[in-house]
Amino acid sequence: MAWIAPFIDSVLRRLRGKPPRETETVRGLPLEKLNIFERKLRYRIRNPEVFAQALQHRSYHQRSHHPLRSNERLEFLGDSVLNLIVGEYLYRKHPRAEEGELTKMRSRLVNKKALAAYAKDFGLSEFILMSPSAAQSLDKGHETITADTFEAVIAAIYLDGGFDAARTFVERQVLGAMKRGSVITNDENYKSLLLEYAQSHGLGIPRYMIVREEGPDHDRTFTVDVLLSNIRRGSGSGKNKKEAEQAAASQALENLPADAHA
Repeated sequence: MAWIAPFIDSVLRRLRGKPPRETETVRGLPLEKLNIFERKLRYRIRNPEVFAQALQHRSYHQRSHHPLRSNERLEFLGDSVLNLIVGEYLYRKHPRAEEGELTKMRSRLVNKKALAAYAKDFGLSEFILMSPSAAQSLDKGHETITADTFEAVIAAIYLDGGFDAARTFVERQVLGAMKRGSVITNDENYKSLLLEYAQSHGLGIPRYMIVREEGPDHDRTFTVDVLLSNIRRGSGSGKNKKEAEQAAASQALENLPADAHA
């Protein structure tokens, strides 16, 4: 419970109108950075200690040789919580899907690539405590560290706020990625599913139109509308045209009758 004293001191200093000392940390994580992380999570942190631990990669403690101080135990717990939440969501969302199909859907939503995508959405990598060599591997595009840390953060929310809080966070991140079309749960992608539906209902071939491009050349965001029989059925955005089209097709499927997802 060593975190209590500095945490209370920080709160009192804020109430007195004094900024926190730069040396105030929780398990090596500056309190100010933890406050920023809290806002990124859109979750009110009660126990800073467990979140600071969730952000500590094992490489951070290589010199101290205390592996239990890293986020690995939280990663283990978070993996179980994540699978339960996603499994329950898919079970309710797809009442006619068989066990094998549900398993495939869940695997697409909880694999390392998907977890890294969720983590990227709120800039998780900016808060991870790790060694310089581990940071270099992260810069090179290795996704394991951010994916594992994402699971540890889920565990921290679960321990700090309970199952409902963890479910709210997971569903927000997962559903957000699904709506953008950046994570595909079906054997076919959303564009293929929409094309199949349109042709089987005599609606012709879906037509995709770029309606907006924003941002600098190195960080463009595309917005695409999809039309069926010259009627706008959905709109989506993404960092490239393909992702935007997938997001638009996903929204169109949501707007169509239920048999579009069968």
